[in-house]
Amino acid sequence: MLVTEHDGRMLARMETDEMVFEVTFDEVEPTDVTLRFLRDGEKVGSIYNDDGTERTMARLVVDGDATDFIGVHVPKEFVAEVLDAAGEAGRVTDEGAAEGYRLRVL
Repeated sequence: MLVTEHDGRMLARMETDEMVFEVTFDEVEPTDVTLRFLRDGEKVGSIYNDDGTERTMARLVVDGDATDFIGVHVPKEFVAEVLDAAGEAGRVTDEGAAEGYRLRVL
């Protein structure tokens, strides 16, 4: 797992034998059960857990004729690392909402 600042943005990357998840973003926007990745004010992906299970999913928005997404399972440790690094870098849109997200999802 890697979460760091790179080229003026945050880079979050997780790699397993089966897949790679990577996203660059300017800010993280937390809601009750979702972290939205924003780049240039546009949503480029999210991490969500809307059923309260251990299954936390990450999705990326794919450009094209139709809005689509690619979704993968990510561990909560990765999600916590993304939220911590974004907070330390001042890239969380709402710290209060981030704390609520931590209570509900992490």
